[in-house]
This record gives sequence, structure tokens and C-alpha cells, in this order.
Amino acid sequence: MAKENNVTELIFTGLFQDPEVQKVCFVLFLPVYLATLLGNGLIFVAVSASKTLHSPMYFFLSSLSLVICYSSTIVPKFLTDLLAKIKTISLKGCLAQIFFSHFLGVAEILLLVVMAYDRYVAICKPLHYMNIMSRQVCHMLVAGSWLGGFIHSIIQILITIPLPFCGPSVIDHYFCDLQPLFKLACTDTFMEGVVVMANSGLISIISLIILVTSYAIILISLRNHSAEGRRKALSTCASHITVVILFFGPATFIYLRPSSSFTEDKLVAVFYTVITPMLNPIIYTLRNAEVKNAVRKLWGKGNPETD
Repeated sequence: MAKENNVTELIFTGLFQDPEVQKVCFVLFLPVYLATLLGNGLIFVAVSASKTLHSPMYFFLSSLSLVICYSSTIVPKFLTDLLAKIKTISLKGCLAQIFFSHFLGVAEILLLVVMAYDRYVAICKPLHYMNIMSRQVCHMLVAGSWLGGFIHSIIQILITIPLPFCGPSVIDHYFCDLQPLFKLACTDTFMEGVVVMANSGLISIISLIILVTSYAIILISLRNHSAEGRRKALSTCASHITVVILFFGPATFIYLRPSSSFTEDKLVAVFYTVITPMLNPIIYTLRNAEVKNAVRKLWGKGNPETD
């Protein structure tokens, strides 16, 4: 017999069960989320308004600051649930959360790859940099990152929508993700799980290989640069590498190991959905004097920029 959906609403178990601990988490995570919005918003506006931050690197950085707001697909609901006794979400809302979090998450991965390629061209082919990284190419690379994220997410959702959910309706997590949702389907989801893991795994592995290769080539080529040139290049690359580690480290821990209901998994998920998006603007601004100056002028409404 064909099984039909009779589940329209899902219930999250949440991060912790103790109401007092949840209130403490709300007090801790709300400022973090507000700082994420403020920090990434400042970078985007500062780069857009600045007369000096018009190089491809800053264009990609402003695009990344927009994509990082993927935390807004998860964190607002997470924060309100911390104050709720029963944490519910509609099945359609759950699917929407999965779609947008995967869409923006993969777009961020691809943008990090684009930024690594930009640094490779700038350091290894400096004389041809402006020809290779033309304005048209930069726009195409960013558009390709968004398109890649969209295609990835569409595949995930098209696999998930046909699944029948007939109970139970409790997700052992604080947000909707594919593997916890698959456990609720009243049919065998082995093949769907394989396709989803292949879809996510191929993107992650290929992107990570490109990132590692790019930075390895950059580090090797820096041996031929002057001490000052090496210092500047390493300062810029260090920011990118730090962000890559912060993004791929927790995600690898969650997605490339057997799924479980351990609290540690949820805590790691908190790190890459709540903490990491806040750290990115801090990392980039602290290590880049031009961005710091642009943000300072924007924040303080200082004098118009001069060349």
C-alpha cells in the first residue's frame, strides 16, 4: 500500500531540555546573532560605499558577507524556540529551511573557492591579474556560486518532497536538516540518503581539494617574493584559510561521520550556524587595514575618502 502524508507539523527536541539553560542560551546567542547581522552588514555597505575598495577581492568579500546571512534561515527560529515550551515547525516551513540553508551554505563554499582562485591569480600571475579577473568575470563567478548553490538545493528538495511522513513527528535537533528528517519518513530512505550524501559530498570534497591546492601553490610561489611581499600575501591568505577551516571543520564533523543524537553534534552545529558567521567579518576586518578604515569611516560618518 502507498503511504500518505499525515504529518503537517514537526516538533524539535531542541538543544537542551532544561528551560533555565535554554534561557541562558537565548541571552548568549541573541547578541551573537545581532553582531553577525551588524558585522556582515557593515562590510557589505562599507565595500559598496568605498571609493578605494573596488578590487575583485573586496567585491567577493562583500558577496560573501551577504551569503553568510544564511544563519538567518536558522537562528531566528532557534532563538524563539529557546523561549518556547513546545518547539514546532510546519512541514513546509521545514522544507523551506532546508532549501535556503543548503542554498546559501553551498553558495558560501563556492565563493570561498572563488576567493582562493582570486588570491592565486593575484599572487602567481600578478601581471595578468586585471585581465583575468575583469569585472565581467567577477560577476560571472559570483553568479555561478549562487547558481551552484541553487542547483544543489533544488536537487536536495526534489528528493525530499515525495517522501511520505506518517509519524512520529519529532526531530532530534534544533533546526531542520535532511538526515534527521529522513529518519521520520515512513519508507526506506537509503537511496535518498546516498544521493543526498553524494550531492553534498562531491561539492565539499572537490571544493576542499581546489582550496588546498590553490593555497599550496600560493605558498610555494611565495618563496620567490620579497619579505614584504610574502608578509602582505600571507596576511591576506591567512584570513581566507582561517575562514575555510572554521567552515569546513565543523561541517566535516557533522556530515562525514555516522549520524547520532549526541548533544556534541548539536553543539558543533551551533558553532557553524551561529558562531562562525559572526567570526568571519571579525577575521577579515582585523587583518585588513583598508577594510578597517572603510568600516571606521562608515561607522563614524567621517570625512569623505581621499585617494
